[in-house]
Amino acid sequence: MAIKFKVTREVILEGLQRVQNVVSTRTTLPILSNVLVQAATGGLSLTTTDLDVGVRCKVGADVSKAGSTTLPARKLFSILKEVACADVEVDVDERNAASIRCGTSFYKIMGLPEEEFPRFPSVTGSKVLKLEQSLLRGMLRKTAYAVSSDETRYVLNGVFMGLKGDKLTTVATDGRRLALTEHEIEVPKGGEAELIVPTKAVAELERLLSDKGEVKLSIGENQILFDLEDTTLASKLIEGTYPNFRQVIPTETKERITLEREMLLAALHRASILASEKSQSVKLNFAKNTLTITATTPEVGEAKETLSINYKGKEITIAFNPQYMMDPLRNLDADEVFLELTDELSPGVLKVNEPFLYVLMPMRLS
Repeated sequence: MAIKFKVTREVILEGLQRVQNVVSTRTTLPILSNVLVQAATGGLSLTTTDLDVGVRCKVGADVSKAGSTTLPARKLFSILKEVACADVEVDVDERNAASIRCGTSFYKIMGLPEEEFPRFPSVTGSKVLKLEQSLLRGMLRKTAYAVSSDETRYVLNGVFMGLKGDKLTTVATDGRRLALTEHEIEVPKGGEAELIVPTKAVAELERLLSDKGEVKLSIGENQILFDLEDTTLASKLIEGTYPNFRQVIPTETKERITLEREMLLAALHRASILASEKSQSVKLNFAKNTLTITATTPEVGEAKETLSINYKGKEITIAFNPQYMMDPLRNLDADEVFLELTDELSPGVLKVNEPFLYVLMPMRLS
């Protein structure tokens, strides 16, 4: 269908930037490499999908001929990124060939008819919830790194979200560690739900959510929509039952140690350079007012970091995977963290002064 519009280069680039991440570089369906461009009075709607996750974004444009087409997303983005001009004119003919004029540059790219493009999901009979974007972004940041990438345990390949009793809970685990955060919100009557949002959708959301404004969640049977002002993300939900994560959280621990987050992160980071690739572990020894972190690779050498801490409890030596221990430290904002331990074989629990906890399984002390 023939369409014609004029748009500011910066505006369309920003729109394409928001939607193009979903476009897969290796797809067997050529249409999935394209962005659906719908031009109507007042602006454009840009949509991409990989059949699991879809993103749609609206941008302002001067449309002289309304209609729709699909154009190669990454090619279009690359062209517009390179040309030097303020305004772009796009004219698409009946055969979906787009002529792009920008200053002294002229490009022609071949599109595909919009009829081939998959329909953007709508969620019927949905539960609707509104949240601050910054809140959801923070909750995902504090948990998403612990998601499993093991495809045989597909229910763990996403972030669990529970809406119950005026609380939103987000959880991620890969079986060796678990991150959980909660926040009090108003759950509308009949809006209680449990769902698993897949990793790809979570990564896109973290990219799209900003520090201001609201996000509207519409939860359907096997789909969820996130509406952020001019952008909508749609995702399939992971089907299946999420494991009972409450039972892996230790109910009591023996020692609680206050640690400076950035100092601990830096020491772990330095020590991890000499953690052996095979065992991937660092040893933490807590003695009176001292934490010693050691890592050894037999043929290479060893690292030893000593930190002054406030500790009066019994001496404990425990080993953890350094990457797993650094992940929450990187994603938290608090200056202080609290590490709760029982003994060398029991899981460690990392907490901060807000509803967050991280359970980490210890490794064998060699």
